[in-house]
This record gives sequence, structure tokens and C-alpha cells, in this order.
Amino acid sequence: MGFLHNFEGILTNLPEVEKPRYSLSFNDKLKWTALMLVTYFVLSETALYGLNPDTIDLFANLRAVLAGSFGSIITLGIGPIVTGSIILQILVGGKLIDLDLSNPKDQAIFQGTQKTLAILFTVFEAIVMVLMGALAPDPALVATNGYLPMVLLLIAQLTIGGVLILFMDEVVSKWGFGSGIGLFIVAGVSSSIIIGAFNPFPAAVGATEPAGLIPKFIFLITKGRGDVTTLIPIAGTLIVFAIVVYFETMRVEIPLTYGRFRGARGRYPLKFIYASNIPVIFASILMANVQLWATLLDKINRPYLGTFVAGSPINGLAFYMRRPQPIGQAEFSIVHALIYTVILLILSAMFSKFWVETASMDSKTVAKQLQDGGMHIPGFRGDIRIIEKVLDKYIPPLTIVGGLVVGLLAAFADILGALGGGMGVLLTVGIVYQMYEQMAKDQLMEIHPMLKGILG
Repeated sequence: MGFLHNFEGILTNLPEVEKPRYSLSFNDKLKWTALMLVTYFVLSETALYGLNPDTIDLFANLRAVLAGSFGSIITLGIGPIVTGSIILQILVGGKLIDLDLSNPKDQAIFQGTQKTLAILFTVFEAIVMVLMGALAPDPALVATNGYLPMVLLLIAQLTIGGVLILFMDEVVSKWGFGSGIGLFIVAGVSSSIIIGAFNPFPAAVGATEPAGLIPKFIFLITKGRGDVTTLIPIAGTLIVFAIVVYFETMRVEIPLTYGRFRGARGRYPLKFIYASNIPVIFASILMANVQLWATLLDKINRPYLGTFVAGSPINGLAFYMRRPQPIGQAEFSIVHALIYTVILLILSAMFSKFWVETASMDSKTVAKQLQDGGMHIPGFRGDIRIIEKVLDKYIPPLTIVGGLVVGLLAAFADILGALGGGMGVLLTVGIVYQMYEQMAKDQLMEIHPMLKGILG
């Protein structure tokens, strides 16, 4: 805490996107969201100048979740932002840094530290990926301009792209719907699903089969080689889609009375997936960082996290944290699938707990919010300890069970080979559903302004 306070002036005065000074209309928010989405796609098509054209994407299996387009200026995607957030969540959740997030001053320090870490990790990841060869410079340009200038140019471009993503996330959060991180994940995963399902072009030069699963299935039928197993990834995508939508609608409702209005009653809803899809985002970024460090260690002949062949891990923790080959594929390993599932379950439950404790969603904080709103449990006086005791029966179990459920769904979708990856599908459905709820609420309050005072 002392360290943070020494830099309090810096942390609370970093450049940021200004909050709107007036109430934004539904159309205003929609325009800003659309503008950032278009900007994201433009950046994803802005190629890194000086990149070796033969470079292989080491994180292809997590690319959609990272919301980065390989070979573009935003190759790093949301990775540095979420990595910085993970580190800070662990430090705050573990009480290694004492911050009261209900205090505006501490909240400003938290946000400033989070942004600082995101920028530092952007620079760090850019340096590591370029120097270890994951994003190597073009040999032809190195021969002309020298190695060091080309390395610095690649690092600078990646850093600029990472910082742009950081501020675009702020724009969406303050001026649009949802968050930029969520929006960019949806954009990346949706593109992957559409291309994976409908791409009519061959995957490689000289190939005859279309890359998209539906055109490929039709092509194979015309050749007398049709196989329903070709459509398993699409079926897996649809199944996970339906299950997540169902779980998003599940609620546990706690009865409440309003002390200021005698006889007035209501219910406080707690979502079944209480921590939402945040645990899976954190888990996916942690897995990506393990792959990054494993690759770096393997490059210097210290394969503590796994050995790599042709850019892919063949053993160690990096191997088991990598998405398994889908069922039905010759390379499918039930041992790999089971260990991957267990790791994902543990990470999801752990990050779910950390998120609830650091995002002011724990029983104690929610109880205080309810008491401040003049609400209490029927049959009891407005004692915060009673409210907290009742919430303790629901919030901790929902936190762990919800985290386990999203982890299991993500692993299930990965094993089925769902388009966009299991984590990608899970995140996309959850994010789109939440954005829909927010847009519906905002549109309702715009039509009926009096509801704003009631719904907040």
C-alpha cells in the first residue's frame, strides 16, 4: 500500500478516456460501439510491417479468445490487459495490497495500477514475442536495414496496437454498451465461427475440399464420401450456445422488504453463473501466458513447462494447458482431454472466487448495498449481519459452482471441436446475452425516463 501511495499522483492522473458529461442516448451508445467495432476490424487488417511471412502463430488455438489478429498491429489483443488485471486481482484478493474498492480514492488507485500494468505487459509481451522468434523480422529487411532497427520497429508497432486496444476498451465501457474486451472477443470469435462454418474456399493451395465445414460436408456428399461427423463441431457450437443461454436465465431470488415503505416487498436476484464469464477469460489468458513462458524457456534450453516441436508443445504443463484435439480426430487423447478439463475447472473456480471478492460482489459488500438501499430480510430488522448471513448461504456456493460450470462447458465444447473454441463460444454467448440485456434496459429507460430513478 505504501508503494502505491508513493505513486498515487501518477496512478490517478494517467491519460484516460473522459466520461460523457451528459446522459447518452441509446443511439449515441450504439454509434460509439459500432465505431469501435469498425476500428477493431480495420486494425486487425493492418499488417505488421517487417514481419517474417513464414512466421507461425504459436497461439492459434487461443487466438479468438485473445481477440487479436495474428500478423496485425493488434496481434497481442486483450492479452496484456487481462494479464495485468489477473495479477492485480490476485494481489488485492489475497490482501497483499490493501485497497478498499468501495472507497473512490482507492478505486482510482486500483484503476490506475491496472492501466499501468496493462501497458507494462504490452511492452513486455511485445519484446518477448519478437526476441524469442514468435514474431520474427523479415530476413530480407534485416539484411537491408539491420536486425536491431527491425526488432525495435516490430516492438513499437505491437506496443501501439496494445495501447490502442486499451483505450478502445475504455471508449466502449464509458460511451458504448458493455466493455471493449467483451466486444472484441465477440468480434474475433464470430469471425472464426462464420469462416469455419461457411468458408467456400480451400484451406491450402492445391486442395479441392472447401475449408468451411458446411461447404465441405456438401462437397463430400457429391463425391460419395459424406460423413456426418464432419458437422460435429457445428453441433457442439449449437449445444453449448443453447446451454449457456439457459444458464444465463437461471436466478436464485432472495425475498426482501423495503423498510421505508411498509408492506412493500421485492426479490433480489442472484445469477446462477454468478461471476459471469470472467473466470474463463482469466483462465484463457493464463493458459496463453503459460504457452508464452514455456516457449521462451524452451528456446533457452530450459523446458521446465514443456518441450516444443514445430511451435507446438509435446509434453509438460504447456501441453496439457493447450486445447486438446477434438473427439473423432486421429490425434484425440482421452488422457489429454481429462487433464485439460480438470485444469480448466480448477482455474475457473479459483478465478471466480477472486473476481467476486475484488469486484464488490461478495456477501458483505452486497449486504451493505442492500442495507443502504433501505432493504432487509422479511421477519428481521435491518441488521446487516442478518442480510450477510442469508447471502452467505447463496453467494459463495454460486461463485464456485458457477465457475465450475463455465469451465466444464468450455472444456466440453473444446473436446467437441466447437467453432471458435470452447472458451470462445462460451464467452461470446455470455457477452452477447449481457449486451442484449443492457441494450434492452437502456432502450426501456429512454422510452420511459421515470424508470431510471427506479432501476438506477
